[in-house]
Amino acid sequence: MCGILAIIGRKEEKVESIQALSKRMSHRGPDESDMHITESGAILSHERLAIIDINTGIQPIQGTSKAWMIHNGEIYNYKALKENDLKGHTFRTTSDSEVIVHLYEKYGYSFVDKLDGDFAFVVVDGKDFIAARDPIGVKPLYYGTDEFGAMWFSSEMKVLADQCETFEAFPPGYYYTPDTGFVQYYKPKWYRPERSVEDADLTKLREALITATSKRLMADVPLGVLLSGGLDSSLTSSIAARILAQSGKKLHSFSIGLDSSAPDLIAARKVADFLKTEHHEIHFTVEEGIEIIKKLIWHLETYDVTSIRASTPMYFLSKAITEKGIKVVLSGEGADEIFGGYLYFKNAPSAEEFQKETVRRVKRLSTADCLRADKSTMAHGLEARVPFLDKAFLQTAMEIAPEFKMPSSHGGIEKFILRKAFDTPEQPFLPDEVLWRQKEQFSDGVGYSWIDSLITYASSKVSDVEMETAKSKYPVNTPSTKEAYFYREIFHGYFPQDCAAKSVKRWIPKWQADLDPSGRANTTHIAKADMSKVGQKV
Repeated sequence: MCGILAIIGRKEEKVESIQALSKRMSHRGPDESDMHITESGAILSHERLAIIDINTGIQPIQGTSKAWMIHNGEIYNYKALKENDLKGHTFRTTSDSEVIVHLYEKYGYSFVDKLDGDFAFVVVDGKDFIAARDPIGVKPLYYGTDEFGAMWFSSEMKVLADQCETFEAFPPGYYYTPDTGFVQYYKPKWYRPERSVEDADLTKLREALITATSKRLMADVPLGVLLSGGLDSSLTSSIAARILAQSGKKLHSFSIGLDSSAPDLIAARKVADFLKTEHHEIHFTVEEGIEIIKKLIWHLETYDVTSIRASTPMYFLSKAITEKGIKVVLSGEGADEIFGGYLYFKNAPSAEEFQKETVRRVKRLSTADCLRADKSTMAHGLEARVPFLDKAFLQTAMEIAPEFKMPSSHGGIEKFILRKAFDTPEQPFLPDEVLWRQKEQFSDGVGYSWIDSLITYASSKVSDVEMETAKSKYPVNTPSTKEAYFYREIFHGYFPQDCAAKSVKRWIPKWQADLDPSGRANTTHIAKADMSKVGQKV
């Protein structure tokens, strides 16, 4: 996990100024920093968080000839690619990243879909180049054009904001070259909702998630799990704990809440005790959360209400994790989009609409949960890996017919088939009360007073007059609440450009009368329930 910057087509640039721009995202790569100017004048800069090949994996990396590459992310099948597609190649490093430049040298532009991983990269070969982003957008990438016509690519928008005339997010599942423009390389059949007709094979589903989690344990540094006590993070924690136990290793788990009575912390303790993890519980106060909102929005590069609410505890948790020497964590993002786990999905009018919404949500993860998970962890140089967004697991899960996923098919229980796939009494993955616990959005689960207090504080900072004139000041994604206006003002201070405002997609629940994104706004939410009684199996 790193920060990358590429500038192509601009020949007159001071090295010092580019280094300073790259350092705007030094939090993404606190271990090493390097830059290379190619023979054609392209500038490649890299801020490195060393995860694989700590000693020799510094970037940019040169290929066999004149091609150079910078990469952010992990390529989980790099060993298989070395043994098969790249057999006989000479490698300068033992890192996972280097396979990218050699695959380009061998196959040209057509290699990108061979990669199994989370990535954003740029390869420059003379005057030619290719930039690409992983299928779902787990890793961030932005691109823009400056006044001289040069193209810029960067892991974070803050590097481009005052350098490019226009900039925007690079679309997930695409690559770009000067000859082809944007090309969509990732086109699974489940992109068409009507093609999802498979039966729910619970064994296949379970094995696919186990495989996805297993490959994400690849690291040469200490690894942990974000454990909210919800179904998704608890399942990946359980799988990881089992796998690590086989080699005598103990898993470190981390949870956060306002105090020990937070819903997530209560459930997380049960999971940690059950899995026998080395558990760490972090607390933060409402006042501390409010105090870092401005800095958080600078890191997140969004004004989306849900993202900011949920990123605040994740920001504090990430800081505590890195202070304990952990550099990689597993996280549960994606499951609610794949299986229709958000409570508003219970209001879906039909199976067809349910499936359309899951596809839409998965496609937009790069603007929501993936953005939050990456930027709130990488603010402290921590890499978050997301097993549910594994390419093979997505194929298995997204091709299941929606009738098997809908809560209405299972007594109102969301994510029933995922729960049932891991309901193995002979060797239980989780306690029943956690396996069958109702969905609790992260920003709610840390303690209900967090959002309530945040709304009150934000509202006190925005006047009625400002709300009345919001449409004229912010015609793009006009804020509809004082909380949204408060965040937008901060964002605008950092990123005043219209193209920056347009890069943000707001997370708004569908089929729900109350459009506040909190799960508690849904009528099916079980508020302040006794955790010992929640989620009784049916």
